[in-house]
Amino acid sequence: MARVLVSAPLPGAALDRLRAVHDVEVGTDPRGLGHAVLLERVGPFEALVTLLSDRIDEALLTEAPRLRVIANCAVGVDNIDLAACRARRVVVTNTPDVLTDATADLTFALLLAACRRVAEGDRSLRSGVPWRGWSPTELLGVRVTGASLGIIGLGRIGRALARRAAGFSMRVSYTQRRRAPEEVERELAASFVDLERLLAGSDIVCVCCPLTDETRGLLSRQRLRAMRPGSVLVNTARGACVEQEALADVLDEGPLFAAGLDVFEAEPDVPARLRAHPRVVLTPHIASADRPTRERMADLCADGVLDVLAGRTPQFLVA
Repeated sequence: MARVLVSAPLPGAALDRLRAVHDVEVGTDPRGLGHAVLLERVGPFEALVTLLSDRIDEALLTEAPRLRVIANCAVGVDNIDLAACRARRVVVTNTPDVLTDATADLTFALLLAACRRVAEGDRSLRSGVPWRGWSPTELLGVRVTGASLGIIGLGRIGRALARRAAGFSMRVSYTQRRRAPEEVERELAASFVDLERLLAGSDIVCVCCPLTDETRGLLSRQRLRAMRPGSVLVNTARGACVEQEALADVLDEGPLFAAGLDVFEAEPDVPARLRAHPRVVLTPHIASADRPTRERMADLCADGVLDVLAGRTPQFLVA
């Protein structure tokens, strides 16, 4: 029996599965233990189940000489020093595939809400100011049906988003480091373009790429200013892919009309200017937050821990 530290309560039966085999301790804060608490507690544990908010670095690994596996409850692993884990032979797993549809759903929800000013309308009716009735000029937005959609990163989530766009007769272009196979482009009716052309030619741009050294700050001030006048930006990838101060500026000054954001550079901090902007729709990193998806993510974390502690190779091995 090994000792397993789980950063936060998880939905579904994953914790019961772990407890049936190992000695499990679970943090009580639903937002996770965080780096400082993990640093104090990690020493005797052989397995960790972590959240994106848990930074796993060299200092923490030094305090965890017994650690064999880290199961990250996310697809992205930018919170983990993978090189340091490899050097110490600590296995890292993640939870890909299972959150594709949930994330694409939320991305399209933000797209619709930002284009059609749904949140503004909701706030207006709840404000206490009496609605004066229908007006031909009230809350005019961006048309979605038939619009040009630019997708940055045509991975699993980007492809799922393109399939949803087909139902709205949208014209899809995409950009990424390597062009997708011909059969994928054909299935999705998606055209490969460079980033500059995608930004200049899209009514709506969705960020669906992972956070890497190449994509950090990808949408810089210069690139945001190069977007089509009146366009909309949606980001459900990672906050650090977009320069947030520059985003606030181009929303105030142009060319951007609106934005839908589920992720932020320094979570849980959300810049005041974005919170205050009437045409920014905000959600608190909930792209994968339908119950079946989150339960399946928890199960994959349990699978990774159980496999490694039993001497098996986990299905989703990152490092």
